[in-house]
Amino acid sequence: PTVLPSPQEHGLDFQRLLDASGYKERFRQDMIRWGEEKRHTDPGFFCRAAVEGALQPVWVVSDTRRLSDVEWFRDAYGDVVQTVRVVATEETRKKRNWVFVTGVDDAESECGLDQGVAFDWVITNDGDKVALGKQLEMLVQSLHRSL
Repeated sequence: PTVLPSPQEHGLDFQRLLDASGYKERFRQDMIRWGEEKRHTDPGFFCRAAVEGALQPVWVVSDTRRLSDVEWFRDAYGDVVQTVRVVATEETRKKRNWVFVTGVDDAESECGLDQGVAFDWVITNDGDKVALGKQLEMLVQSLHRSL
């Protein structure tokens, strides 16, 4: 899960940190460093923050970044956890204005789940809305059956 330092704590514009702007990119390495410090002190810090107060029968915890996050959820909630990986080709990502940045895009925060996780679902998001919709519908139907 992504939990950013409060804007008040660091003088940042929270809404601008959520978009794909250059603003976020200027602070990205500092946010990663801050997150690493938090994880080093308490590996479950971000996971607990993500579920705090959640009462719904199905939660979607987006943007987990590390194996330790997946392990925390599996340890806490067992077999009901469903892991979903959303993938897109590098070509598609570049069309969406993604540019590889050494030291950022090859860091654990970006590729920590590239190995070591057997995902329950892999969803392809290369711009085909019909194909994406079908994949998501299968996922939603599966979740409904497990309730």
